Amino acid sequence: MKAIKVGIVDSGFAPHQTDWVSDSAAFILQDNALWQSDSEPDQLAHGTKIIDVIHHCAPTAEILLAQVFNERFTTTALQVAAAIEWLTEQQVDVINLSLGLRTDREELREAIAAAVEEGILICASSPAKGNPVYPSAYPGVLRTTGDARCDQTEWSLLNTQYADFGAHVRCLEGSIAGASIGTAYICGHIAHFLGEHPDASRADLGRHLKSNASYFGAERRGPDEVWTGP
Repeated sequence: MKAIKVGIVDSGFAPHQTDWVSDSAAFILQDNALWQSDSEPDQLAHGTKIIDVIHHCAPTAEILLAQVFNERFTTTALQVAAAIEWLTEQQVDVINLSLGLRTDREELREAIAAAVEEGILICASSPAKGNPVYPSAYPGVLRTTGDARCDQTEWSLLNTQYADFGAHVRCLEGSIAGASIGTAYICGHIAHFLGEHPDASRADLGRHLKSNASYFGAERRGPDEVWTGP
């Protein structure tokens, strides 16, 4: 089995995950300038839960953490772009972006394009409804969300205007739910497949995701309402 390198852009990691994280860096704005520094302990627990999910799905994956959140769930396109650029330099196979920015920014768009050009798979959270967010709205990005129909081993092929795939909506211990968690599960399922099939092409992965989906299309809660997860 190949050791797949998964890059995660989030809030950090916990002490119990140290053996899973091979490298990390923080990207901060200070004195009106962008700085790269050592990552700090996860104060928000969001990155911790994302890593737990991905490790649960792909326990042999090598994880690299790019920290862009610290004390609050606020970041900038410049920080996220720098994180993606760093992960691209580390030659990761997949990048998990369980986040979304409301505005298209050139630096973020270019960082995503460069990663896609390098053949890196990008899984980015997309809202179930409403306006698009970035980077999930950029070309070449897999738009992912939560789907209440799926258990931890399942995913759905949605193909809606909002998302391509959905997956289990709650973190391992169930404390938080949403598109960000669904994204982590999709990323973990992809890392697991690539680890077991090191010679798989992008087309092979696409066929695997489509043919092994447990649900197809958006979940319908009533005659006039479509639901694809939180």
